[in-house]
Amino acid sequence: MSYRKWIGGGLGWAFAGPIGAMLGFAIGSMFDNAGKQEYQRIYNSPDARERTETGDFSASLLVLAAAVMKADGKVLKSELNYVKNFFVQQFGAEKTKQQMQIFKELLKQDIPLKDVCLQIKHFTRHSDRLQLIHFLFGISGADQHYDPNEVEVIERISHLLGISTADYNSIRAMFVKDSHGDYKILEVTADVSDEDLKKAYRKMAIKYHPDKVSHLGEDFQKMAKEKFQKVQEAYENIKKSRGLN
Repeated sequence: MSYRKWIGGGLGWAFAGPIGAMLGFAIGSMFDNAGKQEYQRIYNSPDARERTETGDFSASLLVLAAAVMKADGKVLKSELNYVKNFFVQQFGAEKTKQQMQIFKELLKQDIPLKDVCLQIKHFTRHSDRLQLIHFLFGISGADQHYDPNEVEVIERISHLLGISTADYNSIRAMFVKDSHGDYKILEVTADVSDEDLKKAYRKMAIKYHPDKVSHLGEDFQKMAKEKFQKVQEAYENIKKSRGLN
């Protein structure tokens, strides 16, 4: 099934639990009763029900993106454009217009982050959750600056999603640079042996191989390729610094 069915799928696990409550409230704020009935008619159509598990994952993007963008007390145009452009690439302009309306309503809500993350953790693969963290760092850096409050929220989301500290630090180092960033990307320390460095590189190359998220669509595969390239670059940088072939 196409990744573009994410939005069209609508009424899956995401419309239960805390995510469903938030989306329901957002839609209720947008439409009067007649409007809501029309919206539900579209989402309950045979085409809309033809979806895979990824059909509900889009709701996770919206809710977590809202949580990160609200963290510093302001919503920037660059951040909104990042989310909008991402959705346009995946779903097309028409469906993105609908989702951005919902998104703007979500930005007005208090987000029960723990409950939302536990719901996402229960229904998604580990590789998908890693991609979510990549997506969230992309939003945070849309203005060429990683606000500490936004990064703190992303770290909390990562923990609640069951992502290890090493995995989180690896992705963070791909965006927020520091002196030991290459080692963090490979999830090793600077005193790692050459042999263990090689093993770490192979392990990370497998973890972030684009095929792991082929079911999520082109943009997430692109993100996976970016991480895969960062792993390769980190390995080459360390090899060069150590004089290895």
